[in-house]
Amino acid sequence: MASPGSRRLRKELQRCVEAPLEGVVIAPNEADPSEWNVNMEGAPGSIYAGEAFRLRFRFPDDYPLSAPEVVFEGESPVHPHVYSNGHICLSILYEEWSPALTVQSVVLSILSMLSSATEKTRPPDDAIYSRTSGISPKDTLWHFDDDTV
Repeated sequence: MASPGSRRLRKELQRCVEAPLEGVVIAPNEADPSEWNVNMEGAPGSIYAGEAFRLRFRFPDDYPLSAPEVVFEGESPVHPHVYSNGHICLSILYEEWSPALTVQSVVLSILSMLSSATEKTRPPDDAIYSRTSGISPKDTLWHFDDDTV
């Protein structure tokens, strides 16, 4: 019998196919269905317009009760809430996660976060964090104090 999480992911994938987001391609990893790859373009009119990025979603066994792990792979955008190792400081990925959120709503939140930036800078503690953090951003005790970008 399929788990509630796998049923939910099938429904979400169906929704992604039926109503895709502009500039976003969402595809499960064929070798590991608990991992999805998301290719996305910076929003037109933003400082990331014309740039392409890739996100990796890893879904825990108890998804959607627990948040997926979401990181940028490869070249991550230079943004005040994106570390050079691909970790994203966004509250809905951690303490403000809700089972009502979907892959598409998370992608939209990340695109919105990127679109609100007016300059390309890394977080002030990027060098230290990227050297000392664990592999998973879910192992980090995040402090959310800047909602301006």
